[in-house]
Amino acid sequence: RGTHSGRCHAHVPATRPRRTVRGAVLALCATAALLSGCASQNLSAYAKSEPKLDLATYFNGPVEAHGMFQDRSGQFIKRFVVQSESKWQGNQGTLDERFKYDDGTTQQRIWRLTRHADGRYTGRADDVVGEAQGQVSGNTLNWAYTMQLPVDGKVYEVQFDDWMYLIDERVMLNLAVMTKFGFRLGEVTLSFIKKLPSYTASSTPLYTALFAPLCNAT
Repeated sequence: RGTHSGRCHAHVPATRPRRTVRGAVLALCATAALLSGCASQNLSAYAKSEPKLDLATYFNGPVEAHGMFQDRSGQFIKRFVVQSESKWQGNQGTLDERFKYDDGTTQQRIWRLTRHADGRYTGRADDVVGEAQGQVSGNTLNWAYTMQLPVDGKVYEVQFDDWMYLIDERVMLNLAVMTKFGFRLGEVTLSFIKKLPSYTASSTPLYTALFAPLCNAT
């Protein structure tokens, strides 16, 4: 009986490490899947995409945008309209954005932009922490910045991974992912329309401009 009891005690510790290792492996797999789902795009994949984006050319004069906020589940939270005016002197630009939300509230943000060599841009605004860093490749611009967002009387610092895609001389699409401590909070989607004195439709179909980068990347 004593021998049997000794065998039982010798057997139990042997099974626990297996369960612990199995749990650790499952946790690592789940973490890897989560991180792969949050992986950012490859900006260089858009290098040959047309039309080429020049921020100082597009944001020069009046531009209107329609947008919405979604939470991390994809649930619609709020929609808004933006009227903006912009002007440039050399490599220094000012982008004055006026927001009107569906609940009647309004907001103004003034960006002070600088164009650098190699398609790089930097920007500052009163509710942006430090300096926004942007890089253009082909028809695409990627911004990275931290913004102070007021929520229920408190202000939170939220990171933005902001992507802009120039479709033609008038239309630019914008998708920004918001994160906090590495966790995805939601998305902001906008469609910009540049107001031109005269406009002739692009000879490139919309679906070609949207999906050509994906085809070229493969």
